[in-house]
Amino acid sequence: MTSYAAIVRIFVARLAGTPVFDPAGDQIGRIRDVVVAIRAHDPPRVHGLVVEVQPRRRVFLPITRLQNIEADAVVFTGSINLRRFEKHSTESLVIGELLDLTVEVGGEKVTVLDLAMERSRSGEWLITKVAVMRGGAARGLRRRRGETLVVDWSDVNGFGAVQKDQGAANLLAAFEETRPADLANALRHLPDKRRAEVAAALDDDRLADVLEELPERDQIGILSRLDAERAADVLAAMDPDDATDLLQDLPPGQAEALLARMEPREAAPVRRLLRYAENTAGGMMTSEPVVLPPHATIAEALAEIRRQDITPAVAAQVYVTRPPVATPTGKYLGVAHFQRLLREPPSTLVGGAIDSSIDPIRPGLSLHGVTSYLATYNLVAAPVVDELGRLVGAVTVDDVLDHLLPADWRERDEQAPGANEPHDGTPEVTGGG
Repeated sequence: MTSYAAIVRIFVARLAGTPVFDPAGDQIGRIRDVVVAIRAHDPPRVHGLVVEVQPRRRVFLPITRLQNIEADAVVFTGSINLRRFEKHSTESLVIGELLDLTVEVGGEKVTVLDLAMERSRSGEWLITKVAVMRGGAARGLRRRRGETLVVDWSDVNGFGAVQKDQGAANLLAAFEETRPADLANALRHLPDKRRAEVAAALDDDRLADVLEELPERDQIGILSRLDAERAADVLAAMDPDDATDLLQDLPPGQAEALLARMEPREAAPVRRLLRYAENTAGGMMTSEPVVLPPHATIAEALAEIRRQDITPAVAAQVYVTRPPVATPTGKYLGVAHFQRLLREPPSTLVGGAIDSSIDPIRPGLSLHGVTSYLATYNLVAAPVVDELGRLVGAVTVDDVLDHLLPADWRERDEQAPGANEPHDGTPEVTGGG
């Protein structure tokens, strides 16, 4: 690994998601941002890195603790404080706050794509370069519209100005490869204005995935900033059970107004789920499990559970019913576990791979009853069948965990003793070196 002393320049956005290791080789987290102090006449001083450690807690790693840094790994030495990171009023987050700003270079408006930090001869890390993209009429740069340029920090004006509409394209590019849960956690730590800009920049499907990973308060806050038409579109893109949970937290009039704006076929499964009490099988279930008729082949079943848009818990088994196979289905016949599907010839009919020893549960079964059922039969999902013998959904283990955990579990995860103390307190993790 190359020592950072030999590195000339590091572009900050490229560090997002980079694993952070102690000198023993143990990974302690991933980089989520870089903390800088913007000064009036000198290049910004880099204070350190925001590192996300499990469970989804953001902590501060001083830049002085870096031992090695490269594209795929950062190693620190000494100690790292595990208290929750709190940004000081004099500090800025490069990825969260400075990307996408409109600034001026040579009298021309440009958009900030990235910032580069370098280590000075005195040992300080400074922001020295700014990558920008031209977007306005040429005046001082005489380059092509849309061209990317790397300029000195001293040539840029406007970083201190408050901007009404900053956009978020480059911030999102830094999180492009992250899971929705990680982007959701990043979103929670942004100022309200920036959070709204990010939500506006996300497409409906990605925003729906992110909302599903946020605490209820943040879900409602983001949804309330969207216009009614877009809010309905985002709800439609969410899994019906997650959309149902969110609507249950809204005032009844607002929830009904959003449902009315959704396409009838998209609103129908949500309306069905709203009929069930929250802590019952019907209130927790997904209405979109993998369902096939008995004459489908094993090959078709395996193709269905390989889809990227379904979770591992939903993909664990295929439910077999008489047509129609959209919930509520025709007569429920049974379940075929994916392990059994893997053992059968691809041309075999899925009806021949049914496990008839597992009885389905009813929509009114309590949370405790569902938990006991999954534990008793060592299952990650359970079929939910109504009084007419139709499959109406499936309860998965992640649905159960969401209801077993405290309502604020996503916020509790990042709490630790001394969580409200500044990020210059007593170290709690010590590396070698």
